Amino acid sequence: MTIAYKKLHDTFARLSRFGHLSAIAGWDAAAMMPPQGGQARSEALAELSVLTHQILTAKQVGEWLEQAGGEQLNDVEQANLREMRRHYQQAALLPESLVQAKSLAGARCEQAWRIQRKSNDWEGFSDNLKEVVKLSREEAKLRAEAAGISRYDALLDLYEPGMTSQKLDALFGDLKTWLPDLLQTVVEKQKTESRIAPQGPFDIEKQRQLGLKVMDRLGFNFDAGRLDVSAHPFCGGVPQDVRITTRYNENEFLSAMMGVIHETGHARYEQNLPKEWLGQPVSNARSMGVHESQSLLFEMQLGCSEPFLKSVYPLVIEQFGQRPGLDESNFIKLNQRVQPGFIRVDADELSYPAHVILRYEIEKALMEGEIEVDDIPALWNSKMKEYLGIDTVGNYRDGCMQDIHWTDGGFGYFPTYTLGAMYAAQLFQFANKAIPTLQEDIARGDLTALFQWLQQNIWQHGSRFSTDQLIKNATGETLNPGFFRAHLENRYL
Repeated sequence: MTIAYKKLHDTFARLSRFGHLSAIAGWDAAAMMPPQGGQARSEALAELSVLTHQILTAKQVGEWLEQAGGEQLNDVEQANLREMRRHYQQAALLPESLVQAKSLAGARCEQAWRIQRKSNDWEGFSDNLKEVVKLSREEAKLRAEAAGISRYDALLDLYEPGMTSQKLDALFGDLKTWLPDLLQTVVEKQKTESRIAPQGPFDIEKQRQLGLKVMDRLGFNFDAGRLDVSAHPFCGGVPQDVRITTRYNENEFLSAMMGVIHETGHARYEQNLPKEWLGQPVSNARSMGVHESQSLLFEMQLGCSEPFLKSVYPLVIEQFGQRPGLDESNFIKLNQRVQPGFIRVDADELSYPAHVILRYEIEKALMEGEIEVDDIPALWNSKMKEYLGIDTVGNYRDGCMQDIHWTDGGFGYFPTYTLGAMYAAQLFQFANKAIPTLQEDIARGDLTALFQWLQQNIWQHGSRFSTDQLIKNATGETLNPGFFRAHLENRYL
């Protein structure tokens, strides 16, 4: 290992350890921390973010990056250096004071949101959100000016390197030409099919046991992770210690079960990132779009498929017993039901893109200064009516307060969900081509070949390749949204 590159390697390994602590402290704040711990935890995490910022943006790091560019490095080291340079450049644009202020404001907003959402308190929430938006705009301005791109694109690049709002507008614009008609056609078609809502209550501990059994079926490594509860399902932690959460409702169990399947997709990706590169940027997940492709491949391509639902049906009966609405055919119909609703995380895969496009359009306008926080509820309602035929006036809890992403300034994240759905459809199509017996394997509960294909084509590569190159290596072409449309039409028509 060459001199400058070795110094960078050691520095980023140190940053990774601080990142480990931050991730676990963040998980604890969302899942376990008592309410009065919020202020102290916010200050501790802000201090940690400042410390890592200081280490990453130190003058000698820039010098080492320049020197390492002239050293003899192998392919993986070259990729790692590229990612190091990207992290350094992103961090160096921000003053320490902004990093600290944004961390504090985000923590304050997120912790208050947990209570404010329950009480439908938009006024209280918006006061905190305004500070987050102000600081996020400051960040966007600095990043945009340095890169010569729009403010929103500068934030989008943090989550999906190489993606632009121009590309998104084309992808989402195409979606809007055919998805509303398909959604309406399927809703009308399903009106003729009888579905029975299973009668609760569904014991929370039994729901948890079902989740654990499904996680086991999906190959989750319980020696390197765990399942907990939070106000908003998420996957956090680090590859060696992945923390996933869900939320439970005694009246129904499907949203918690599907939430677990979704987060397990994220977790399997994390648990199978290249171990020999752990601690280095090249070992990280490629992008949030690729990350969401794994969770949505698990949840939608696999989890909502008839063979998989048949394979896990005995696990459901084992926990809840035979009862009206829990026969096998009805269980499958319930998981393939298309029914526009308020909540994004509970949305079926036909309605889901509308939820994402709505958020994308609002957050882009917000970051570009075209609208203000006070404009969000009315805009949200008008777009919900237009895209899904749903009225959210006065219902902030199930409307513009339902997500956690904006609380800590995660502007630019939402588009990656629908990008992920598109990548997932493309990847799953090619997995089926590569494994002729895949559907029969899934029906038998044997997912070994699928996981081996994902390991070979996605998981083991971390950030070695660009997103376009990763997808092209796996499928022979870059993102092609036609696979997503074909999947939806095949499943629902």
